[in-house]
Amino acid sequence: MYLFFFLCFFSFLPFLAPFRLNGTGLYTTAPSSILLCCTIYDCDVRESRFFGNLEYKFPLICPGLPDGHLGVLICFVTLYREDFPVILKGMAEAGENSVGIVQTQTVRVVEEGAPLELACGKRLGPIEVAYETYGELNESGDNVVLICHALSGDAHVAGLHSADDKKPGWWDIMVGPGKGIDTNKYFVICSNFLGGCSGTTGPTSINPATGKTYGLEFPIITVSDMVKVQKLLLDKLGVKGILSVIGGSVGGMQVLQWAIEYPDFVKSAIAIATTSNLGAQSIAFDAVGRSAILADSNFAGGQYTSDKGPDVGLSIARMIGHITYLSEEGMRKKFGRKLRSAESYSYDFKSEFAVETYLDYQSQSFVERFDANSYLYITKAVDYFDLKKDYGSLVDAFSNTKSRFLVISFASDWLFTPKQSMAIVDALIAGRKDVSYCDVASPYGHDAFLLEPKVLSSLLSGFLGATHRPKMKKTLKAYSKKLHKLEQGTRTRVDYASIESLIEPNSTVLDIGCGDGELLARLTADKNIKGEGIELDQELVLTCVDNGLSIIQHDVERGLENYADKSYDYVILSQTVQTVKNPEKVINELLRVGKKVIVSFPNFANWRCRLQLLFSGKAPVTRQLDYGWHDSPNIHCLSLKDFDEFCERLDIKVEKKIPLTKDRLSPVRLVPNLFAEQVIYVTSKE
Repeated sequence: MYLFFFLCFFSFLPFLAPFRLNGTGLYTTAPSSILLCCTIYDCDVRESRFFGNLEYKFPLICPGLPDGHLGVLICFVTLYREDFPVILKGMAEAGENSVGIVQTQTVRVVEEGAPLELACGKRLGPIEVAYETYGELNESGDNVVLICHALSGDAHVAGLHSADDKKPGWWDIMVGPGKGIDTNKYFVICSNFLGGCSGTTGPTSINPATGKTYGLEFPIITVSDMVKVQKLLLDKLGVKGILSVIGGSVGGMQVLQWAIEYPDFVKSAIAIATTSNLGAQSIAFDAVGRSAILADSNFAGGQYTSDKGPDVGLSIARMIGHITYLSEEGMRKKFGRKLRSAESYSYDFKSEFAVETYLDYQSQSFVERFDANSYLYITKAVDYFDLKKDYGSLVDAFSNTKSRFLVISFASDWLFTPKQSMAIVDALIAGRKDVSYCDVASPYGHDAFLLEPKVLSSLLSGFLGATHRPKMKKTLKAYSKKLHKLEQGTRTRVDYASIESLIEPNSTVLDIGCGDGELLARLTADKNIKGEGIELDQELVLTCVDNGLSIIQHDVERGLENYADKSYDYVILSQTVQTVKNPEKVINELLRVGKKVIVSFPNFANWRCRLQLLFSGKAPVTRQLDYGWHDSPNIHCLSLKDFDEFCERLDIKVEKKIPLTKDRLSPVRLVPNLFAEQVIYVTSKE
């Protein structure tokens, strides 16, 4: 039988001559009717985007295979126009790791007779919620990931609604088999939030009291109300706890609210490009958008019809909002002052610059899928979101949380800035919560959380994996990669074993400039310490997160003001003091935070350095200092004697001094300032 299909397949090869390959798949330049033969292994036809888009198909199904599955399939296809992609471009976009065809489901979570009390004091019922799920719930029920969407999102986070769907879910690049949020591992849920217009109860829903759409009779809602409704959905689905709740922008606000309101339900929280409250500028943008809608002559007091609504006002609101999602750099690179379709100015008021036509397109597509009243209610809910006001301070807001936190910002985001994310991180640090933070270098502005799949996938997959199945290893994944250039020079880690021997078991440790996290990983595995790291390099931060370490991307020279006095048993500054601009300020700050501070650095007075300088007259390059003067991270050339005098001047107690060579663990005892290549100091200060 298989020989028969094998012969059939090769008998049709001549018909493939008119086809050509390009970057998105196999295309045909032949006229309409082409005979095509394809071999597909274990393909579920009912969920195949490829077969769903072909106009005619006549499968020959191998006997004995499960219903809907093909061992070998021969299709006779009539293509309905020239240049129609046989292997569709959409299939390439969704990729082999797509979740496939999905359906939005709706469930009632609040009955009319038992309405939900909202933050504004009013009651609302019934409430229905639209949601989608991906992956499978495991036996222990501990693999649930809840995704919270942003202002204009919906429940359709990944996959396709039909074989003819031109566009996958809004975060398809991040959700699916083998992706950042891996549906082979996790049971993923996303719902349209309260007040939305994509299936969940909102202003477009029918008011049972009037039989008409709510319009402006819909009650004012808050982010807290949205989260309460999501919790009711999870209760309805039988979910007993969340491995992680993840969201960007407005979704990130929901993430924070989830962690605060349901501390025993949420194991981890990933807040991306978000804030604990809007600043005056962001509120102003929202206000202008709402004013444009309210001023539209077709608004009709919120009781407009689907064929005659405030399209102009909503369009303007979207344009304003969309500008805030982009960065100046991104807009300059993408549009500049380019004209859309002409060589010279038209001298009229039509859209002619590329950025104008782009905004026209974005606003028009938004009007076609979104409701103006929902825009009013959601932006108002965002404006009201203020954790500091609700709880007295950010530290108090997070005081009862039990989640692991990952906070992610984007350097070019001027809507919800890195400074606003750091305010969240600082509050979590002050409350001694388990938090990691990364400020991603990206030119895409606020929208970067939708456009940086590589970095986000690394962060999310590593953090989720470490939270779900925590397992610290001495041998980090980074060892198999090429070492970072700075690491090559500063982390020839013979001092690690010595530093490790100085740490008491079950201690609290803060590693400044922790690099790839090797030392923290070793201490966690061997000494059961509770360790945290601070690192400035983004790639090293990603490595640490991927290995389950708590890591803050931060420049230690900016201070540690949110770290309490003597809050760590040990603070480690290994092979870093020579690279900081103000060592005195940094070390004093570390001595404030830590009961003991362990400092290691290369000895620039080693005999090799002295001889090279004496005989060559050039900056020395040694085994320990393996780079030239022009690319060296070292800006201070200190010796053991220099540091001894430094400690004496600042009244720092030196509890222990361990001079070392580069590759031997035994201390150098003979003239250490001459023969030691590096040194470890244990210091303290009352």
